[in-house]
Amino acid sequence: MPELPEVETTRRGIATIMTGKVLERFVVYEPRMRWPIPDTLAATISGRRVLSCERRGKYLLINFEHGTQIIHLGMSGSLRRAPTDEARRKHDHAEWLFHDARFLLHDPRRFGAVLWHDAAAGPVTDHPLLAKLGMEPFDPRFTPDYLYQSLRGKSQAIKQTLLAGGIVVGVGNIYASEALFLARINPNTASGSLSRARCHVLAQAILTTLSHALESGGSTLRDYVNATGEPGAYFALHSAVYEKSGKPCPQCSTPIRRIIQGQRATYFCPKCQCR
Repeated sequence: MPELPEVETTRRGIATIMTGKVLERFVVYEPRMRWPIPDTLAATISGRRVLSCERRGKYLLINFEHGTQIIHLGMSGSLRRAPTDEARRKHDHAEWLFHDARFLLHDPRRFGAVLWHDAAAGPVTDHPLLAKLGMEPFDPRFTPDYLYQSLRGKSQAIKQTLLAGGIVVGVGNIYASEALFLARINPNTASGSLSRARCHVLAQAILTTLSHALESGGSTLRDYVNATGEPGAYFALHSAVYEKSGKPCPQCSTPIRRIIQGQRATYFCPKCQCR
């Protein structure tokens, strides 16, 4: 699934082109996504100017004066800029056409979403999909003390708590395994048992892992491509434990172990991350 670095990389790519421009046409080719694309959406935003392109968690937000288009890339989707003469590909479900640019939403599994939040309904952050999201990891308020206080009393495994997104958003399955390895914390550790000192290390590990991924344009997970159609390179080059079951730990050479937590694969070093 495209995670925060992939979505943020896409946001940066579309923001440099869409912002300030009039969307000449929005075209829906396949409305049957995770939730149906509203049949009135094309008429609602075609001919309107894009004010900004933002992100909340894994959601892209294209802001217009009268509301916000909310986009989720699903399990393996992408939003890419395409040449004006390029034929539409199979699984390209929606298209944004500007005077000198076009973007296509590609989603083979159709687990993504393209929704509309009208400005009259209040801030887009009040939308049901966004209202309960945790803090952004790059928000200055995401501090070790915030993490420590938020974890108090939680018996859930720390990997699962990170994935839930209620405390901090964007630390998905891949990056959670990597951040926990960097912090030398076992993924099965009870969240509430982490000391203030270990929360300090974990908070920094989360920021470091996500920052490195952003610098490299995201991962090469499945068929992810960024807004220019280029694949990310982070995990092809830098992953320490993710999808490296049985391979030697880069720190101690102990074989990396793979376990299942909440139906998701977790990778860790049983020596460096002992409980």
